[in-house]
Amino acid sequence: MKMSLDSESPTIAVLGGGQLGRMLALAGYPLGLRFRFLDPAPQAPAGHLAELVVAEYDDLAGLERLIAGAHTATYEFENVPARAAAFLSQRLPVYPPAHALETAQDRLAEKTCFRSLGIPTPDFASVDTWDDLTTAVRRLGYPAVLKTRRLGYDGKGQRLLRNPSDLAPAWAALGGTPLILEQFVPFDRELSVLAVRSVGGEIVLYPPVQNHHRDGILRVSLAPAPALSTDLQQRCEDYARRLLQHLDYVGVLAIELFQLGTQLLANEMAPRVHNSGHWTIEGATTSQFENHLRAVLGWPLGKAAPRGYCAMINLIGDLPPLSRALALSGAHVHLYGKAPRPGRKLGHITFVEPSEAGLAGRLAALHSELPSLVSGLSQTTQGH
Repeated sequence: MKMSLDSESPTIAVLGGGQLGRMLALAGYPLGLRFRFLDPAPQAPAGHLAELVVAEYDDLAGLERLIAGAHTATYEFENVPARAAAFLSQRLPVYPPAHALETAQDRLAEKTCFRSLGIPTPDFASVDTWDDLTTAVRRLGYPAVLKTRRLGYDGKGQRLLRNPSDLAPAWAALGGTPLILEQFVPFDRELSVLAVRSVGGEIVLYPPVQNHHRDGILRVSLAPAPALSTDLQQRCEDYARRLLQHLDYVGVLAIELFQLGTQLLANEMAPRVHNSGHWTIEGATTSQFENHLRAVLGWPLGKAAPRGYCAMINLIGDLPPLSRALALSGAHVHLYGKAPRPGRKLGHITFVEPSEAGLAGRLAALHSELPSLVSGLSQTTQGH
């Protein structure tokens, strides 16, 4: 359903009240939008900015309170129970559509979808029993990665299998739930592409970015991805368009890919705004957050062109002194209002420079100014 631009202060209902929801609200307020969030955590960051309904995602009474008077609903957290998505879809437009959410929630369904669209992936096999695991390992070989089909993120719910001695501990840790075994890919780098499709079918694509992880958590994104050939960029964009159109998608979709030489392999997709797109707040003509809101309301999409060369650096586990972060030349600091905890994303800092060489120089200076910020760049990329 397309929302008229003349509608007065549309209200967006958002499942999830984390930092992604918080940034959606920050992008939407200049457009006159209102927000209501649902999250099980009373201290969810989005609650600092808008009404927060504290309830579980499958609490039907909580869902009713969330959507009261709302024009549309969206997600900032993709592990929403299918029952909740179906419940909302019967009452108001919900974007991205429930079937896209369900596909992205299950790694087996996700990779099967990729393959059906001619999008290459690492080899994989479904694993439900110990016999399935041993059979899959014989076919895929070592190393391989055993993952839960659902609810894994930031390196959680997965085990690397290097040799036969790893099988029993991995099965003990993850067995009893549907699993997938994936071929280990010694990739050169990870890329992600953010694509946006509106209710009316308009599509815009942000340039692919290069991501650096450590301990399964995104540390640094560089946008646009350095030294990306025209052919690889076109393939990234082609894969994104195939998924958007196949899923009849509405909103921002993030697709993560492994680059191995001239080969691209799709790893996973996220049906929401994405950490690797935070650079767009300062670094693109229109941020991913604003474009997501435009898309779900059926409004014209904004241009996704980069304003320069960007680095987005996550603040993980603890925060540097704010005075030191703000003193960094060109730093755009975003804090999420979350209590420090190991492995937790507490904020990010973005740098935008007019040239790639200028960005490289800025990052090099950080090694002496605040070295903890760029530790992710000092790690060599690892296969997955």
